[in-house]
Amino acid sequence: MRTEYCGNLNKDFIGKDVTLTGWVNRRRDHGGVIFLDLRDKKGLCQIVINPENNDAFKIGEKVRSEFVLQVTGQVIARDDSLVNNKIQTGEIEVVADSINILNESKPIPFQIDATDTSEEVRLKYRYLDLRRDEMQKRLRLRSKVTHFMREFMHENDFLDIETPFLTKATPEGARDYLVPSRTHPGTFFALPQSPQLFKQLLMMSGMERYYQIVKCFRDEDLRADRQPEFTQLDIETSFMSEQEIMDMMEDMIRKLFKSTIDVELPEKFPVISYADAMSLYGVDRPDMRIPMQMTSIDDLMKNVDFKVFSGPAQDDSSRVAAMLVPGGAKLSRKNIDDYTNYVSIYGAKGLAYIKMNEDGPASPILKFIGDEVTQKVIEATGANTGDLIFFGADKTKIVNEALGNLREKIAVDLDLFESKWAPIWVVDFPMFEKTDEGGFTAIHHPFTSPNVDADSLKKDPESSLSRAYDMVINGSEVGGGSIRIHESEMQKTVLEILGIDDEEANEKFGFLLNALEYGCPPHGGIAFGLDRLVMILTESTSIRDVIAFPKTQTAACLLTDAPAGVPRKILRELNIKTTSESK
Repeated sequence: MRTEYCGNLNKDFIGKDVTLTGWVNRRRDHGGVIFLDLRDKKGLCQIVINPENNDAFKIGEKVRSEFVLQVTGQVIARDDSLVNNKIQTGEIEVVADSINILNESKPIPFQIDATDTSEEVRLKYRYLDLRRDEMQKRLRLRSKVTHFMREFMHENDFLDIETPFLTKATPEGARDYLVPSRTHPGTFFALPQSPQLFKQLLMMSGMERYYQIVKCFRDEDLRADRQPEFTQLDIETSFMSEQEIMDMMEDMIRKLFKSTIDVELPEKFPVISYADAMSLYGVDRPDMRIPMQMTSIDDLMKNVDFKVFSGPAQDDSSRVAAMLVPGGAKLSRKNIDDYTNYVSIYGAKGLAYIKMNEDGPASPILKFIGDEVTQKVIEATGANTGDLIFFGADKTKIVNEALGNLREKIAVDLDLFESKWAPIWVVDFPMFEKTDEGGFTAIHHPFTSPNVDADSLKKDPESSLSRAYDMVINGSEVGGGSIRIHESEMQKTVLEILGIDDEEANEKFGFLLNALEYGCPPHGGIAFGLDRLVMILTESTSIRDVIAFPKTQTAACLLTDAPAGVPRKILRELNIKTTSESK
C-alpha cells in the first residue's frame, strides 16, 4: 500500500514518486492550496494539494484530522524560506497526484498533539492517546528494552521458561487476585505476585539459568509507580554467589542504558548497606544524585533542656537527625511552613531549623539548645553561611521517612541534583521487621536466605541480616533479589519465626519443602520491574505512561470499563454468590 514511510523522506527523495499511508495530523488551507500533515509511525510529512488537481482537491476538501489516507505524489524541495527545521522532513514536501481515503474519523475528543489533555480522557480514549509521538517513542523504547534483555539472557546461557498464571495463593506481601475454579467448587486459583516458587523449583530441576519476561499481579493500593498487573524480568541462577549475580546484572543494566538511550553508567556501581542508607538518607532506595545527607546528633542532644530533642536522643527506638540544605537560608517562612506540613504526612510533629545568615545562625530553637551545642551541630553538618539545617526528632521510623522524603522534595524544588544518573546497590538488609502485633514479617520474602545459620537466626532474628540485594537508580528500586534458602530445615526455621506452624507451612508450601529435600542446589536470583525501568529510561513521571493499556489508581480500566459485573448464571456455575449480583 505504500512505498515509503512519511518520516523517512528527505532531500535524497527529491524528484521521486512515492506512495504514503497514515493519519492526517493537521489540515490547513492557504491561498486556495490545501496542506496536510500526514503521520505514520516514523514521523510527519507535509502533503501539498493544488487546486489544479481537481480530483485530489475535491477529496482534500473532505479530509479532516485523523482520517486515514493513501497519498501518491512527487517529492519536491521546499523553498528556503519555508523549511521547517523542527521536523525531520522539513526540507521537502510531497505534491499529491492522487488521494485515497482509507477510512474517515469522527471529530476527535482531543487534539492528538495537545499537552493539556487530562489523564482520564487519555485513558478512556487510549487508542487515540497512543497515536501521540511521545507515546509512540516510549513504547518503541520499551520494545527495544525487552529485545535487548532477551538477547543478553540468551548470550549468557539463560533459558526462557514459562511458569503458570493459575497457581496457589502464597503470602508474598500483597493481596492475591483470585480466580474461582468451576471444576473444583469452592476453591480458587491465585494469579502470581511473582514466579518465585516456580523459578526455585526450576533450579531444583537442574535448569541452572532461567529467565522470563512475565506478567505479575498484586491487589494493593496503587501509586504513580505501581500497577495491579505489571511486567518484570524474572531471573534465577544456580551455583552463583550474590556478588556474581550482582556483577552480571550490573553488566546487563550498563549495556542496556548504552544500547537504548546512549548513556554511559559508571564502570562499577557503588554499594551501600541498608543500615547506612537509612541512617544517611532515610530510605532504602537512596537517590544518589542528591548531595544532602542526614547526620545523627543524638549524642549532642541528650543533655539539652529542650525535651523535644533530649527525649528522642535518650530513647533507643528514636533518633535526632540534622539535614543540611545547601543554599537553604534563602527559603522563606512560608516555604518552611509548607515543608512542615509536608513532613506531617509522615507523622512528624514539627520541623525545627537553623538558618545560617550573614550575621550568624538564626532559629527559634537556639535559646533552648545553647551556643555550644549549636556550634557543634554546625560543625557536624558542615554548614556554611547561606545554608539551612532541618531537624527531625521522633521515633526512628518517623524521622527517617520524614527527612528522607523531604530530602527528595527539596532537591526537586531547589534543583540540587549533582548528576543525571546515579545507580547504587543496597545490601545487608535485615531478615525481618517487627509487626505492630509483636511478631515478625519478612523484609523481602520468606525464601530469602539469612547470612547466619539456623541456630543463630532463632536466637536473634531481629538482628539477623539477609543475603538480599536491591539495585536502585535515581531513587527508584529497579531490581530486587537475593540468595534463596536451599535447605529444608532453614526454610522451616524462617517460616516458624514468621509465625507459620508446620500445618500451615505444609498446606501452603509443602511442595517446596519436599523439593528442598531432594538435592536442591544453592541458588539465587533477581527481578527487574520492567515498567519502572522504562519509566526511568524515558524520564516519565508515571508508570502508566509506559504501559500500553494501564489501569487507574483504583485499578480500573477506563477504556473497557473493567472490572465489570457478570450474569448470575455464570456466578452460579462458579458457585459464587455476591451481595450485589449483576442481572
